[in-house]
Amino acid sequence: QLVESGGGLVESGGSLRLSCEVDGIVFSFYDMMWYRQPPGKQRELVAAAHADRTTHYADFARARFVVSRDNPKKTLVLQMNSLQPEDTAVYYCNARQSSTTYWGQGVQVVVSS
Repeated sequence: QLVESGGGLVESGGSLRLSCEVDGIVFSFYDMMWYRQPPGKQRELVAAAHADRTTHYADFARARFVVSRDNPKKTLVLQMNSLQPEDTAVYYCNARQSSTTYWGQGVQVVVSS
C-alpha cells in the first residue's frame, strides 16, 4: 500500500513537500519514483530514488525538486520548490522491483499564477 500526502494549492514560486508512506513491501528492495499527470496530458516521470541510493530527475525537476527516501521509515519524499503553474498535476508514488509495480492513489497539486 502506498499513500501520498502533502498536496494542495500553492501560489507560483511557492513550495510543497509530498510524502509517500509505504506498507506491505520490503521498501529497501524497491526503486521508488514520483510521477505526475498534468490535466489532459500523459503521466510522466518526475524523480526516482533507486534502491541502490542513486537518484534521477526529469529535466524540468532537476533544479527545483529534491527526492529522498527513508528506508527505516518506509517513506519517499519529494520536496518541490519554485513551483510554477505548469507543475499543476496529480502526483503519484510508484514502487517497482523487476516486473512488480505498485501505485499510490495520487495527490493533487495546484499552482496558481
